[in-house]
Amino acid sequence: MHKDENDGVPEASRDGVTAAAGANVPADGSDAGTNEAVPAPAAVRLKRFTGHGKSVRGTSVRGTVAGLASAVVIVAAAGSLVAAASMAPQSAGSRKLEAPLAAVPAGSNVGICPGPARLLEGTPVGTDPQFSPESATARSLVDAAVLSTNAGVLPGSRLAELNGAALTEIAKDPGTPTAAAGPAPLLAGVVSQRAVDSVSVLSADAVGNQQATAGAVMSYTATDGDLQGSAAAGCQQPANDLWLVGANTALGRTSVLNLSNASSTPATVSLDLYGAQGQIQAPGSRGLLVAPGTTRSIVLAGLVPDQEKLSIHARSAGGPVTAVVQQSTLRGLTPGGVDFIVPGVAPATRQVMSGVDIQDPASARSLAAKQGFADAAPALQIAVPGPADAVVEIKLYGRDGQKALPGGGVVTAKGGSVTEVSLAGVPAGQYTVAASADVSFAAAARVTRGLKSDSATDFAWSPSSARLGSQHVVAVPRSGERYLVLGAPDDRAKITYTPITADGKLRAAATADLAGGTTALVKVPDEVGGAPVLGYVVSAAGDAAYGAVLLEQEGRADVATVAVAPGAAGQEQVAVKLGY
Repeated sequence: MHKDENDGVPEASRDGVTAAAGANVPADGSDAGTNEAVPAPAAVRLKRFTGHGKSVRGTSVRGTVAGLASAVVIVAAAGSLVAAASMAPQSAGSRKLEAPLAAVPAGSNVGICPGPARLLEGTPVGTDPQFSPESATARSLVDAAVLSTNAGVLPGSRLAELNGAALTEIAKDPGTPTAAAGPAPLLAGVVSQRAVDSVSVLSADAVGNQQATAGAVMSYTATDGDLQGSAAAGCQQPANDLWLVGANTALGRTSVLNLSNASSTPATVSLDLYGAQGQIQAPGSRGLLVAPGTTRSIVLAGLVPDQEKLSIHARSAGGPVTAVVQQSTLRGLTPGGVDFIVPGVAPATRQVMSGVDIQDPASARSLAAKQGFADAAPALQIAVPGPADAVVEIKLYGRDGQKALPGGGVVTAKGGSVTEVSLAGVPAGQYTVAASADVSFAAAARVTRGLKSDSATDFAWSPSSARLGSQHVVAVPRSGERYLVLGAPDDRAKITYTPITADGKLRAAATADLAGGTTALVKVPDEVGGAPVLGYVVSAAGDAAYGAVLLEQEGRADVATVAVAPGAAGQEQVAVKLGY
């Protein structure tokens, strides 16, 4: 709290000084001033000097002159005091202060990996789910990498359960780092194909006030059961504000929202739900308590049933959380796929999604025309949180440039609701989708696989992602066909990708030079230098570029996508405001 400059002056004295300061007294001591208040303070001072409270007429002329001179001096001194005070720093109530910036030490890099996909068995109480065992062939694996510092020091890092129980120690705490003679070769601490049966947490400690660079992915595959297919999700950093696009609670579709809290502070989560007809006020969507070290699962159909297009804005008060929707489809007795829907970037006037794989357009159109298969085709969903409608322009960029979207690619998305735009009709291939509008919106693109109605199909949602920077750790699962999909929607970009192998080595880097308005596909090899490839360190230069990992299984209709997560942050500065 700021103190007034005159806080040490008694209230009565402060009033007297203010009155005297307002007087206009000529230099010769006459009463020619224009301020009527001059005689009063002067008389007060004269009485004090004469030693009595009566009139001054009985005093000598010499005493009167001396008294007047003294009064003038006192008035002038008071004026000087106020003038000086006016030039001194003023109180907080009279001037605006900029909030100072305070350096905040870098914290641990924490990524929360979703648990395995589980088959929903029932909801005996409200929206709380009950799960049955997964299929006999289901596998849930975590792959992760933590980079060393420039001095070649691996940060203290580990993979643990959400409740803190250790799973794998990656590297011990190196202690206080010492000054290195020069840059050392980068190394990586790795976790390769670690089986998990619940939510897990990758954490890497800061070293030298720099946040560790790390990344992880959880992958799920099953070849039998109602949840057959592939799903994958990057292990995400907790936050207090999250947007998820792509949920579906219609008949045959199951959406389970999993909220995980890895902090030591309870989290109270509120959900804003948006459907095709506008925002939905759902009882039970506010004040959801997520205790520290726990996951709370919510069956979304219990809140908002029969919503084919559903977007979720999750806001947490207290501890930060992660949010992931386990989405699955069952068309009669035929599995329609499984996926983990993860948050994209916050609403903005431009959103970019990579890793959008489109099948043969004629076959996809034929499948989507069948009863119950409307969501088996590629599409873009747009959620506009504000009341104003959004005029959205959609562009698709392939290997050889932009491809026109049938219908022109310009749509109007209603404010406060979710709009779906079909991406069918463009040639088969891998694309980067860029959407721009005049108001902010959130978005995600649906990727589908499988073209026969009597066989299992699969789907994945590619969320909007942030622009690539430097040193993104992109972990990839060890099995299946794996691709890096890199896009430069506007102008030329150069992307460097350095393989990380399971033995902790960083191999020779390669570079992709992307022309503006194109997408590049990089197939991830099984091995480099005789060791399995676990991931990449990805860095970008030039114009804005975006990336995702596309996962498929040879001979199967499996598909999954994982957007490249933002890179690690160093020491940050935040505005600090003091007050009540």
